Amino acid sequence: MPPPLLDVETIRARLQIIFPDGTPERSKCTGLAAARTIYVMLYVGAIEGGEWLAPKYVYRMGASQAALTTDAQRAAYLAAVKKPNAPEPADRWYRENTRESIRDEALKNGLVPIGAVLVNPHVSTTANKGRYALRGNLAALFDPALTPEAFDAAAAAWRAKHLTPNALATVKVLQVAAAGAKAKVPVMLPSGEGRVMVPGLSSIITKAVVEMFAPRFLANPAVVWISESGRKVVEKDDQLLQLLGIKISPEKLLPDIILADTAGGALLFVFVEVVATDGPIHEERRTALLKLITEAGFKPEQAAFLTAFQSRDHAAFKKVVASLAWGSFAWCFSEPEHLIAFDGALPGAVKSLREFLPSA
Repeated sequence: MPPPLLDVETIRARLQIIFPDGTPERSKCTGLAAARTIYVMLYVGAIEGGEWLAPKYVYRMGASQAALTTDAQRAAYLAAVKKPNAPEPADRWYRENTRESIRDEALKNGLVPIGAVLVNPHVSTTANKGRYALRGNLAALFDPALTPEAFDAAAAAWRAKHLTPNALATVKVLQVAAAGAKAKVPVMLPSGEGRVMVPGLSSIITKAVVEMFAPRFLANPAVVWISESGRKVVEKDDQLLQLLGIKISPEKLLPDIILADTAGGALLFVFVEVVATDGPIHEERRTALLKLITEAGFKPEQAAFLTAFQSRDHAAFKKVVASLAWGSFAWCFSEPEHLIAFDGALPGAVKSLREFLPSA
């Protein structure tokens, strides 16, 4: 007997909760194609230990067929769609030439790698047979009888069991950030001094740069400058910059953060741009920031450049990643232990991929 059904939009709403911000390939796991795929899996009983689904079961489904929900009607659809010349409803969800949105986007690159859908290893991708099934414990999350409280608890248990530790950590960080998005953001500097910044994602990312990035990637970090929304020049920071000979013009060039690493003799300045929507370190900005250092009498090698984001899955990262300057770095507070380097070596300086790998 096939399981009870939720409508597609309710399935999609539950997917948004099962796979919160920070989940790898979240958009592919929570989009309309994923919701429709799961609906059809439930419709035909393609659940672990039962039937197997072929992508054509989804792209030959239509609104009129989806509305036929008795056990007999669902069994009749499954029997018909398995045949080579299955009937095609006039209101079918997908055309033949759009099947990739089901096979590749929703399944291969979304629900399968996240552990939501099983693949039958004995059926090839070119076979005209079903080869996908919804995990039984995930299928249970779409039971219409679940109360909101019971669903939330079951979804959390599913994530704890099936998402990787890194994915779970990313989800947790982003949930904390979302909870604080409307509150003032306290920032603790390495010196022990505190700052309070205005609510918003930019302030949350700034806090992460100062409290997570700086102690992780700098030996003896210090904050030289923080630009705050509504208070572009902080008097104390400006006085320090003047002592260092670094002249910032708020009207022309205003870095979000300047960090310094005081270990090892020569100062290392790290210019940081915080990207909640736009404004990365591109080639032109890198050149302008580097000029601030050299005009103050420091060497070019005493400057590093970082663009900080919420996550690689966030729209801001996807929007600007192609414009990030060579010789700069990117960092996401959702994955704080990782640093993305845009290699700035001169042509021919790196001879082999092995030179980028950790030494044995």
